[in-house]
Amino acid sequence: MIFGNIQDLGSTFSWLPAPLKTAIEYLKKTDFSTLSAERYDIQGDDIYVKVMDVTTKPFAEKRPEIHREYIDVQFVVRGEEKIGVASDTGDNIVAEEHFEDRDILFYTGVKNESTLIMTPGSFAIFFPSDVHRPACAVDQPMPIRKVVIKVRASLI
Repeated sequence: MIFGNIQDLGSTFSWLPAPLKTAIEYLKKTDFSTLSAERYDIQGDDIYVKVMDVTTKPFAEKRPEIHREYIDVQFVVRGEEKIGVASDTGDNIVAEEHFEDRDILFYTGVKNESTLIMTPGSFAIFFPSDVHRPACAVDQPMPIRKVVIKVRASLI
């Protein structure tokens, strides 16, 4: 997992692989407040963007998830969210598995979970080994606008 703020990029993340640089550059140059909530292609199914308007929920109501085919670059445009994060130890209890049709697996819970507070401009990159629990309320549920850029993991 990588965590940062879009304002601090400069040369700090110059070492990122090209597909992740593409995603971060897209975040830097795009005004997401003017876009409708939908999917936008950057490089077809290899790199694409999902603009979402969601309402955060209490931490206990959200399930931890992982992806195998895609890396998530998550970015907060408006509002704030808490995201749980942990390493995938391989011994978590599976609640639902949808890898074939949606590239997602939900766990009932995870061990050694930490949290990130995402505010406008914050981004986090979650790799296939990173369990994450997005869209959790920081204090109270609130509407947020967030962007998730999906980068095919095999490009890295």
